[in-house]
Amino acid sequence: MLYMILGTVGPDSSGRREAARPEHLSRLRGLQDEGRLVLAGPCPAVDSPDPGPAGYSASLIVAEFPSLAAAQAWISEDPYVQAAVLEDVVVRPFRQVLP
Repeated sequence: MLYMILGTVGPDSSGRREAARPEHLSRLRGLQDEGRLVLAGPCPAVDSPDPGPAGYSASLIVAEFPSLAAAQAWISEDPYVQAAVLEDVVVRPFRQVLP
């Protein structure tokens, strides 16, 4: 089943984000290589594809996991969560309708 993972970006986390980003992306590529990743990316804090110093307000991942518990376990081990880049992480079942 698909699950939506939405995490709010914590305050003053840009330095931690840059340090954890390579490993975070590597984990996402692993999901992609397994054919389980639908989409992933950050939410700019301002209405611009390049938010510059405003940074990002959240991060969204939609991927396939065997269960809600498995999705929660996966994100709990993510470098962005471990480094407190993402806070208030919400994991919910997701049903893709389109495309």
